Amino acid sequence: MNLQHTSLEIRREDEDAEIAFWALLGFEHVDVPEGLRGVAAWVASNGTHIHLLHDDAPTVAPRGHVAILADDYDATVAAVRDAGFDFRPDTELWGVPRGFVRTPTGHRVEIMSGPPPP
Repeated sequence: MNLQHTSLEIRREDEDAEIAFWALLGFEHVDVPEGLRGVAAWVASNGTHIHLLHDDAPTVAPRGHVAILADDYDATVAAVRDAGFDFRPDTELWGVPRGFVRTPTGHRVEIMSGPPPP
């Protein structure tokens, strides 16, 4: 079994900024089904989706987060920083670099250079 998608709430006016942020992490904007047009935006990478759901008062979890496994950790971190985002390295709990950044709407994203052990 694999995780296919997760959803994050965003304001409609923040959609372009969120899509641009996720592009830094290797996600591409993809079309949503007709019934979701105007309600959500989707980004995808290797079959995994992030569904950006429009909400007038989005909920942003203070510590909850989405974690991505970067194909090229150093290049991904550099791209995020070059775009003006505050990437903060964190403790190497399983011996590989990892850290956190917030999306334009405040969602917390962990960028990992390797997955935790099974």
